[in-house]
Amino acid sequence: MKYDGSCHCGKTAFTVDAGDGITEVYDCNCSMCRRRGGLLWFAPAAALTLHTDRADLGTYQFNKKHIDHHHCPVCGIAPFSEGRNPGNGEAMVAVNVRCLPELDLATLTVKQVDGASL
Repeated sequence: MKYDGSCHCGKTAFTVDAGDGITEVYDCNCSMCRRRGGLLWFAPAAALTLHTDRADLGTYQFNKKHIDHHHCPVCGIAPFSEGRNPGNGEAMVAVNVRCLPELDLATLTVKQVDGASL
């Protein structure tokens, strides 16, 4: 199943290939996720096709600076982040599923993540 996603104004746009679909997401309590309120779904980086020029992305790093948290410089919405799986080093994306308008959020299982302790 593929989902089209974007920031609010549409300047940052992408498609994500979710295979059989998205059923489980993560609600992290780290200092950034708690403030931004995203629900995250993780996938290999190859699952995301960016339709926006990378030069047009705003990017923020904090703490250990291992994750590129992307946001739209126009509307400020943060639709996805990029980093590496700490277990195997594989390139990964964390998609904010709230930026996938076709996804019914009420159908998702939400798991709490204690990112504040990491």
